[in-house]
Amino acid sequence: MRRVIFLSLLISLSAAAAEIRSVEVDSIDGRYTMHSEVWLDADVEAVYSVFLDYDLSVQFSSAIVESRNIEPDESGRRRFYIRNKGCVLKFCASFERYGFVEHDPHRIIRATIDPETSDFHVSNETWAFRREGAGTVVNYAIEFEPKFWVPPVVGPYILKRKLESHGGGAVDRIESLARELQQ
Repeated sequence: MRRVIFLSLLISLSAAAAEIRSVEVDSIDGRYTMHSEVWLDADVEAVYSVFLDYDLSVQFSSAIVESRNIEPDESGRRRFYIRNKGCVLKFCASFERYGFVEHDPHRIIRATIDPETSDFHVSNETWAFRREGAGTVVNYAIEFEPKFWVPPVVGPYILKRKLESHGGGAVDRIESLARELQQ
């Protein structure tokens, strides 16, 4: 019986192999940048599909309370909507991003917001995907400038802390969604 429990534990631990390799957060004059690299134990096509489908975002990010794919614009560009909720100490805010998505299948996704309909002056995100071993490396970069005030000294610190404390769960959920797509 002990052997069965031990083997079950080993299998469950190996099923959550996602790894956050790095996270860097910085801000200059109200504009924030973040770069991260993660490794996921799932194939690049499936991982890419999870990130490209904004309908799935609420399933892996606790900061996203609503997200969806929106019908393409008149020129055929993919569009998205995301509503985030975040708290700094006891101050909580909800903010929206409407934007456009460009992509090179299984290699790169770029998301840019429409500042006229978003709570940001700027928000540019890039996900770059590459195979590594039996899995996928995702390099993520975002540059954003909110239309709302964020404490300049505390903002980057709290953002990095939240990513470090909640990011592991998010990458595990992304990996799980990608594995489901592989089957």
